[in-house]
Amino acid sequence: MGVYPSEYELDVVLRDGEVAQVRPIRPTDGDLLVDFFERLGPESRYFRFFRVKRNLDPREVEYFTNVDYHDRMALIVMHDGRMAAVGRYDRSQEDPHVAEVAFAVADDQQGRGLGTELLQLLTSAARQRGVSGFRAFVLPENVQMMRVFRNSGFELHRTMDDGIFTVDFPVAYTDDARRAAEDREKRAVAASVLPLFFPRSIAVVGASTRVGSIGNTLFRNLLHTGFGGTLYPVNPTAGVVNAVKAYPKISDIPDEVDLAFIVVPAEHVLGVARECAAKGVRGLVVISAGFGEVGGSGHGLEDELLAIVRDGGMRMVGPNCMGLLNTAPSANLNGTFAPVFPPAGNIAMSSQSGALGIAILEFARRNRIGISQFVSVGNKADVSGNDLLLFWEDDPSTDVILLYLESFGNPRRFARLARRIARKKPIVAVKSGRTKAGSRAASSHTGALASMDVAVDAMFNHAGVIRVDTLEEMFAVGSLLANQPVPRGRRVGIITNAGGPAILAADALESEGLVLPEFSQDLQARIRSVLPAEAAVRNPVDLIAGATAEQYRQVVPEILKSGEVDSVLVIYVPVSSTGVASVAPALVEVAESNDHECTLLSVFMQSEEASAHLEGEQVTIPTFPFPEDAALALARAVRYGDWLDTEPGMVPFFEDVEGKRAAKVVGDALDRMGPDGGWLEPHEVESLLDAFGIPRPVSHLAQSREEAVEAARTIGGPVAMKVVSSEALHKSDVGGVVLDVDGDDAVATTFDQIAAACPVRDGILVQEMVRGGHELLVGMTEDPNFGPMIVYGLGGVYVELLGDVTFRLHPLTDAEAWTMMSEIKGARLLDGYRNLPRGDTEAVHEVLLRVSALVAAVPEIVEMDLNPLLVLEPGSGVKAVDARIRVERLEPGWSPEIEDLPGVAGSRHDPHPVAATLEINPVEET
Repeated sequence: MGVYPSEYELDVVLRDGEVAQVRPIRPTDGDLLVDFFERLGPESRYFRFFRVKRNLDPREVEYFTNVDYHDRMALIVMHDGRMAAVGRYDRSQEDPHVAEVAFAVADDQQGRGLGTELLQLLTSAARQRGVSGFRAFVLPENVQMMRVFRNSGFELHRTMDDGIFTVDFPVAYTDDARRAAEDREKRAVAASVLPLFFPRSIAVVGASTRVGSIGNTLFRNLLHTGFGGTLYPVNPTAGVVNAVKAYPKISDIPDEVDLAFIVVPAEHVLGVARECAAKGVRGLVVISAGFGEVGGSGHGLEDELLAIVRDGGMRMVGPNCMGLLNTAPSANLNGTFAPVFPPAGNIAMSSQSGALGIAILEFARRNRIGISQFVSVGNKADVSGNDLLLFWEDDPSTDVILLYLESFGNPRRFARLARRIARKKPIVAVKSGRTKAGSRAASSHTGALASMDVAVDAMFNHAGVIRVDTLEEMFAVGSLLANQPVPRGRRVGIITNAGGPAILAADALESEGLVLPEFSQDLQARIRSVLPAEAAVRNPVDLIAGATAEQYRQVVPEILKSGEVDSVLVIYVPVSSTGVASVAPALVEVAESNDHECTLLSVFMQSEEASAHLEGEQVTIPTFPFPEDAALALARAVRYGDWLDTEPGMVPFFEDVEGKRAAKVVGDALDRMGPDGGWLEPHEVESLLDAFGIPRPVSHLAQSREEAVEAARTIGGPVAMKVVSSEALHKSDVGGVVLDVDGDDAVATTFDQIAAACPVRDGILVQEMVRGGHELLVGMTEDPNFGPMIVYGLGGVYVELLGDVTFRLHPLTDAEAWTMMSEIKGARLLDGYRNLPRGDTEAVHEVLLRVSALVAAVPEIVEMDLNPLLVLEPGSGVKAVDARIRVERLEPGWSPEIEDLPGVAGSRHDPHPVAATLEINPVEET
């Protein structure tokens, strides 16, 4: 019996939206297995065993329930305390790289996608255990099983012999297999949360008769916003709540209930949740606090609540949340206790803070920002931002997604989902905690440069998420992208009736990297023909203070259709009480007749009513109080457009790398180091670099002056000599580096000099002298939340001084590597800045990708520095003249893949997510 793989104790979302529990089979599951077999119909038994089978004998039960979890693996699905499905593989004795796979699904559970989910998990387990291919024997009549294999995305090879199909396929996680899994995940998760947003009936457990209480306010909001379904207040002591008949318990309600809001003290929540599960409720919104956010026993209470939710096939928002709302006319659902209901629109939002959620809704109402759906996720025990992203991805009423984040439940999943969804819809996020970046004991340059906030930026850059600093900025960017096309470029035209605001706007735009091109003579002439002589027409266009609505109506379309700019910013400072009411409608008229893909935004200074006049039947023109606000929002939108225009690229495959050799080097090193791992020896580092084709100078580690002299003779010519010591991160600071050492006497003297300066050392490296070149840093660090991050920037002694580096999440695509190289401030050095030698950019690009490949092949690597990486002239390549690599042993059963399998709702052994701050305690006395 092998080690029980608890990492496969998972909750998966099925195609009908329900959540099922998956776990490895156990030796004690004999009774469950017999019960499962007896519930299989004759046809299901025949499809599984190829013969009429009436029972399982004790030896078969023991064989099927006792597996070693390596050569033989079996996963089962549990539903209502009984086995609903089982999938297994058995490694072939003839070919250890191939395993036979088989499934059985209870008759009453077929058609829900159980076999598909088991296949995905079994292929994952097989890949981790050295199985490269599956083989299945399928009867021709077993159409459902063939459909499971065909829709899996794996490349099938099918043959028939003696009336039985043999289906062979590799279990490698190809792009087709991932796309198929992600498509299933999207449809299943969207179906699972649909009852939260479009319920036909709602019960409020804890609906109170006390005016001003949370239970009363929430029920009244549901009632008064025109919810189209049926409402049921649940209160054990009141017969009527807000003129609606109340029921003592949810089980007393005679009709079906789709969604239940729970507003009772924490100690009663579990009992209510069990009643909801028994009633067949599909969704819960737990407003009540007193769970994971209070720590201690609250975590256990939250775990128990989640188990009830999962076992009951429900989805849950909260606990410790403000609720949710949906402004769609078919729903009109205000399931919050907020005093405001925002206008309907095309912006969806998730907030992890309840109190901020109330302020957010008020801000949206005051600024006429239309909301499609809003969710206060609270502790995110079940439904998280990732689930909402999947729901909003294809939601026809949502065009822009806003997120207020305090923590990430599953950062790797968020990065995968956001990267795909941001290609369809902009995602704008405020991530709090910039100044609380976790400090780490850094023992490398890369580790010293990395922080929690750096990791967040790297993930957002990777995924195309627009990061902003404030809620006001989030709404500014969201409103712009919700109402105008994404800017096609960086060229901006300004039209104003006041010079000062235009100067502020121009300064702000150019400081953000946008440009104000001077208009062509032809365009200037057309503009000048409708303006007084004193007007300026070069860009900005200054209409002067007395500008009329008609002049705006004539000038703005000329610039919009000119093709000389990508965005137009209209500024108006009211000079009369009627100015806004005439100029704003003129702009709307222009916008509605404009058929050019040019972004139009406005600044109406000293005017709060402008937004009401800027809403037309077909378009809305976003407006801002000050030029700098508009410039910042436009700059964010332009960068998002740049990201959209950049092809995501592909992760290259290098045929010349030796992954097994590298893995053996690290495995042997870990055996030598012990459980905590450590830094690799120089010869081990060299072996890894050589295995992945990363160029380095010839070098030898010397323990004595005699060995150093002999090494220098072997290398030939001048050499560099460096100390190797875990206590010397900055070698030059302690006198641990000497260059251009030539001759036996000089080598011996230098050895003594370095040895005296660094008494604690592992040796002194004698290395081939590489002259010239630009010094860069290429490295990697393992972030505890986001996984491996690749770093690139200026290297040598300037690493921490200048901090000119950029990070990306692993793995790198070829396009991302080029982007990293272009976005540091020192990028022009490799292009021959100020007559300096140019660098071999192709070789740098290749090293970045080879480092990424090395990290993928050897996940035990947790820190790596190639510093400096000397970049020689074009065609001469690069040399990693100094390299350090730290490794740690992986936890048993862990793999990067299991962290983010599509369709997995969560692990039964997940660490507790960071809960939302306890800002509101909606405990009701009912």
